[in-house]
This record gives sequence, C-alpha cells and structure tokens, in this order.
Amino acid sequence: MTNDALNDAINALQKGNFIIIHDADNRENECDFVIAAEFIKPEHVAGMRTAGGGMICIATSGEIAEMTGMPFFSDIRDFASEKFKVLEKMIDNDLKYDKKSAFSININFRGVWTGISDYDRALTIKKFAEFAKNLKDCGEENISEFAKNFRTPGHVHLLISRGVENRAGHTELATEILKIAGLTPVAAICEILDSGTFRAKSREKVFEYANKHNIPIVEGREILGNLKL
Repeated sequence: MTNDALNDAINALQKGNFIIIHDADNRENECDFVIAAEFIKPEHVAGMRTAGGGMICIATSGEIAEMTGMPFFSDIRDFASEKFKVLEKMIDNDLKYDKKSAFSININFRGVWTGISDYDRALTIKKFAEFAKNLKDCGEENISEFAKNFRTPGHVHLLISRGVENRAGHTELATEILKIAGLTPVAAICEILDSGTFRAKSREKVFEYANKHNIPIVEGREILGNLKL
C-alpha cells in the first residue's frame, strides 16, 4: 500500500462512494465497507446488506459523542448491573481482538416506520450525520435535539471512537479518515462476510472484490501513518 491508496480512498469518500478498510493482520483481520454517512442512500444500505452481510452501524467520533452525552453500552451495563445482576456477570473482559468495545446505544430516526428497511436505516444514518454536523456548543441543547430526533432502541447501532491513540478498530479508522477528508466524522460501516466459509471474508478475496468493483481499499496502518499520534 502507498499514499496513493489513501488518496484514492479520500477522493472516493468525498464523492460519496464506498471505500473498504482492513484494520490489521494482528487485530480483527477484517475488512469493512465504509461510506460517509452524510452521503448515505438506501441503495448503499442495500449494498452493504447484500455484499457485506455484517452489522450496519454508525461510527462517530468521540467528540460528537461527548457533545451529546452519548454513553458507551458498557457504561449503561455497569450502571444497570446494580439492579440486574446478570449484567454484572456479562462484562466484556475476554475480547479476542481488543481491550474495549466501541458499542453505544442503537437508534431509529423518529420519522421511520419500523426502522429496519434499507430506506429507514439510510434515513436514520443520514439524519444522524446531519445532526452531528450541526451540533452546538451547549450540551443541554444538543441532548434535547438528539432526543427530539431519535429514539432507542432502534435498528442502527452507534459506535463511538475511543481515538486511534487508544484503539485502532474500524470505528476509529473510519472516523479518522473522514476527518482527513474534511468530512463530518460520522461513517456507515459494515463487516464483509463470506457465505462460503461462514466467517469474515479473507483479505485476499476482499481485494479481488474491490479491484473488480473499483472500490478503493486502504490498510489501517496507512491511515495511522498519516496522523501525528
């Protein structure tokens, strides 16, 4: 991989197209579709659902989460475990690929029907990107606006970046490359799975797919190499 790969990925994101990010051989070793959430359309959700097959999520920067008071799901679990003892025993201290998860709450935009259709999920994702882009400095106003537009539970999981200096997962890599591209650091992401092996699609197969469909693919280290950590 060269800087050309990173530049190609940035150009694709700025045009509202997909890229693929491979995190690292020694981490999940998985490839995710990534697209800037501000450009999402129903056909993009359908594409991730059919060609990806993983969980379609919204990855957002830590700054956006902080401005809205958005919690990690682990924080909710820890708080609720005092009442629901089973949660106390379900702590995620045995992750094989990292120390901490990026999961937050799951949401629906209040204007959707059930929330699961490609149209509904695209609307939820796009509306969240619009909300994030227009955040104000006042925390209470942000919280009120968030609650006014979204409800939980919903059909799109929110993932919060912990910062690439703390974690180098797809959540962090996707939001960082969007920052580099000068876009709102909110991405729609989806793991690329293999219906033949019933596992994540191998890096080699994903590269073949990306070349066939002219989708830029970038390694996590290429994104990290562009940052001053």
